[in-house]
This record gives sequence, C-alpha cells and structure tokens, in this order.
Amino acid sequence: MLALAWLFNWWYQPEPITAEAQKETESTIESNKIVIYSKTFCPFCKTTKQVFDELEQDYLVVNLNTLEDGLSIQNYLYEKTGQYMVPNVFINGKHIGGNSEIQALKTEGKLEELLK
Repeated sequence: MLALAWLFNWWYQPEPITAEAQKETESTIESNKIVIYSKTFCPFCKTTKQVFDELEQDYLVVNLNTLEDGLSIQNYLYEKTGQYMVPNVFINGKHIGGNSEIQALKTEGKLEELLK
C-alpha cells in the first residue's frame, strides 16, 4: 500500500498556485458580499445557490471548472481555508464553508445575521 501511495504522489503533481490566481481570488472575495466558488455540475452548489436565491441575495458565482486557472484557484482556496471541495462560500470576506455550513446556518436562523 505504501508503494501505491508513493507512486500516486510521484505521478500526480497538483496545479501550482500562481500569484495571479491568488491575487484574483483575494480581490474577488474582498470586493463581493457573497462569493460562491462552484462547479457547474455540483448538486451541492446548486442547493447553496438556492438558499441565497430564497433570501433574495445577490452573489457572485465562480465556476472553477470553466476557468483556465480554476484548479490553481481551487488549490489556493484549499491553502487559504483548508477546504478543497465546492461549494466554497465567503460572506463579507469571511470564509463560511460549504453547503452543510450554509444549510446549518439557515436552519439555526443565523445566516441572515451574517448577511447584514
């Protein structure tokens, strides 16, 4: 099993995080009230967007799988937040988490407070 892990690590090289992707990501997060890093095929992303639609909130969606540097951005988000999966949600510049966290905040009635 150890040999298999070594082989995978040797074969797979993650997309490097470019300075441009890092700068673009930080600028996007800082200049938008709600940012959802998403992928077009992700059902959890769709559910998260529906929550904000129900609350009549504008948000920016960044579909990582449609961007040339999407993997670099996703790797930077992992480095920044410890979360690799999408959706990856930021509100007022603060990392909130993914769909599970958004659903929990909505259920607890705390999401509206974050949106003020």
